[in-house]
Amino acid sequence: MEAPLSVSHKTITFEEWNGSSPTKLSKTFTIKASSSAVTLTRSGARFTHVWRRLLQAFVPEGFPSSVTADYLPFQIWDSLQGLSTYIRTMLSTQALLSAIGVGEKSATVIGATFQWFLRDLTGMLGGILFTFYQGSNLDSNAKMWRLVADLMNDLGMLMDLISPLFPSAFVFVVCLGSISRSFTGVASGATRAALTQHFALQDNAADISAKEGSQETVATMIGMALGMLVARITIGHPLAIWFSFLSLTVFHMYANYRAVRCLALNSLNPERSSILLQCFMETGQVLSPEQVSSQEHVLPIKLSSWNSKSANKLHKKVRLGMRISSYDTMEIKEHLLSAATYYSKAKYLLVERKGIIDVIVHKDSNAADFLKSFFHALVLGKSVHKSKSLHSDGQKWIDNQYEVFIQKLKSLGWKTERLLSPIEWRAYWIHEPLEEKFD
Repeated sequence: MEAPLSVSHKTITFEEWNGSSPTKLSKTFTIKASSSAVTLTRSGARFTHVWRRLLQAFVPEGFPSSVTADYLPFQIWDSLQGLSTYIRTMLSTQALLSAIGVGEKSATVIGATFQWFLRDLTGMLGGILFTFYQGSNLDSNAKMWRLVADLMNDLGMLMDLISPLFPSAFVFVVCLGSISRSFTGVASGATRAALTQHFALQDNAADISAKEGSQETVATMIGMALGMLVARITIGHPLAIWFSFLSLTVFHMYANYRAVRCLALNSLNPERSSILLQCFMETGQVLSPEQVSSQEHVLPIKLSSWNSKSANKLHKKVRLGMRISSYDTMEIKEHLLSAATYYSKAKYLLVERKGIIDVIVHKDSNAADFLKSFFHALVLGKSVHKSKSLHSDGQKWIDNQYEVFIQKLKSLGWKTERLLSPIEWRAYWIHEPLEEKFD
């Protein structure tokens, strides 16, 4: 057997560190042990340790290095807008229950149940219809749809609040409100998933989603408490109710706008791609996600007169995934056949019609082909009224500059794997030699 080592004159120091990330550790205990004595020393105040443990229930593991830089400002504004929403919900629900007849002897249970059923039914149908028409667009315009979702929620609560003013049209009004909120549910849930993926730097989307749920729960509880207080104070005072509701709605819209403005998404959608390409063609430089974010529009309607930076409309000159059956016989001869000769090696066709570039995607094309076809179309769109040899000049730019452009995008953190844009129609074509006839 081995003889035990002599430890009579040795002292070993142990340190206990707490933290989920190697870069964010804090020392909690120091232990000095020898054969004669053991000394324990606590590092830091007990309150600091408790506060750190409490914080772990609300921020992702490894925060802030595990999330993007725009995570914290977005969550702050998002929590504030959520707080205002829950306060207003108490006011609108109070008005809705009053309109249904809660507290009145003449009201019947079956009548109130039927009205509530119609309200929920229309909301469900509205959610399905919204998903059918816009579900594929939510990824490409996550910031805009996030803002639209909350605006529709504001409209839904407004419908609930005014429902007692129109007793003869009560069911119609509350059904409109329910449809508005159904749009909110679909758009908010889908865009939240896209944003969670954006925030996750360490494949921790599930953790971020869970912690976001904790933050929302706290905001809900505080909002409900404040909402009951406001409802109690303003009961029986219509002017006070409307003033409180409208004031909170204005703040809610402002907080939402600030929240989406904080986001610096690094995925490529049509508008961001357009901004990036224009800058590269004019200066040879590629903008960072933060720089592009300041130029993006987030409102459903562009207010170009208010913000000149939102006037970038190059991507509006491109139509992706055009149907070949949309061309008539004359257009096929004049545009489609002539354009096809320039793209014999590409898995897409670009057709110029009245200053608009149509992109016809081959059925065997992949995500890289789709992204390249869009940038190629943007190049043509920028030169559509300036170049006499449009297709030749565009192909020359793609051959010489496209790979350089893509590498510069990657170096600044842009995701160049795919373009976030839905495509429904594809085509298949074969280049065949012209048959000659001999007498």
